[in-house]
Amino acid sequence: MQSLAGAGRVASYIPELAKVPAGRFGMALATLDGQLFTVGDARERFSVQSISKVFTLTLAIQQVGEKLFERVGKEPSGNPFNSLVQLEYEHGIPRNPFINAGALVVTDELLSHLPDAKAAVLAFARRLGGASDLEYDAAVAASERKTGFTNIALANFLKSHGNLHHPVDVVLDAYFHHCSLSMSCVELAQAFLFLANHGVSPATGERLLTKSQAKRLNAILLTCGFYDEAGEFAFRVGLPGKSGVGGGIAAVMPGRWAVTVWSPEINRHGNSVRGMKALELLTTMTGESIF
Repeated sequence: MQSLAGAGRVASYIPELAKVPAGRFGMALATLDGQLFTVGDARERFSVQSISKVFTLTLAIQQVGEKLFERVGKEPSGNPFNSLVQLEYEHGIPRNPFINAGALVVTDELLSHLPDAKAAVLAFARRLGGASDLEYDAAVAASERKTGFTNIALANFLKSHGNLHHPVDVVLDAYFHHCSLSMSCVELAQAFLFLANHGVSPATGERLLTKSQAKRLNAILLTCGFYDEAGEFAFRVGLPGKSGVGGGIAAVMPGRWAVTVWSPEINRHGNSVRGMKALELLTTMTGESIF
């Protein structure tokens, strides 16, 4: 793993993320029977960025079910996560909920059904992660808002096609806050266990999604969770998962466990270099994957 140090770069287009030490590495694996295994900086919180899209998508499915997919697709993008070209080509219907345009539509849907979308997502993450003190990182949210010109363009393009129902600034404010959520590997692994348990949180016994909904969300994670590197992740790792440009990756082995790894240096696709390698080694050495 150490040989991969320097193979990627800490995300610098969000200035606040550029301050994170590149050498950090943490990993946590939580099992459905209550075991927890950790290594490195597994309890240090970091900006989860697009991993938060799993929480927002879950909440949106709870509210409107599959009707959500009338506004956003379910197909891999094959393009960068912030592609304007693809959104224009497809007339304002984002390819899937995990690219930025799709997550903006999901956020817009939450604003239609929840009194406070920011508070709801934070409360959801706290409950799943077993940590009542989780917070949004105000500095990261402000940094994203100050430099998020492409996301602003995506939101305006969606609005121009009638696929954003709330004011652009309101949607962006909620979206930037969701991305700024700060969690540790341990908390994220615990939070993802419901996807390894057919939609039921093992900590609370609460059913968050139906078995069918959990299956379908895992399918979207496998095919769309890593932007234009989803095929590579499926090929090398073989798990449903989601990455974030903060260097985090969360993945699940259905029926068994959830795992999170954090290493801030990312590749050109926005995925953690050492994180992907660590998960490849995990599934190779244990022989456990969905394939």
